[in-house]
Amino acid sequence: MNNILSEFKKVCSYSELKEKVGKKFFVDDVEIAIFKVENEIFAVSNICPHQKTHLIHEGLVENCKVICPVHGWEFDLKTGQLPSNRKGLNTYEVEVINDNVYVKAKKDEYKW
Repeated sequence: MNNILSEFKKVCSYSELKEKVGKKFFVDDVEIAIFKVENEIFAVSNICPHQKTHLIHEGLVENCKVICPVHGWEFDLKTGQLPSNRKGLNTYEVEVINDNVYVKAKKDEYKW
């Protein structure tokens, strides 16, 4: 793997992702939901900021947005933001190479 992808981790193959159906993965202890929408791959936090539920991967996808299955919060898959442009879900860089999906994610580090 070249230096550009040194911080990326392989999560799955592109062909195993289904259109508008989320899948949950862990990348360096970060819980991520992966979605394929119109052949583009998006990676967002799998944890809804509303009540910290770990179910974003089970959300309904419409218009490149995912709806949390617990309380209906809607997040833009490209930006992670809520409709009011408020911060919502963290988003992560994705690369697809030779049918493999790679995600760059780092666990939040707190400096107290």
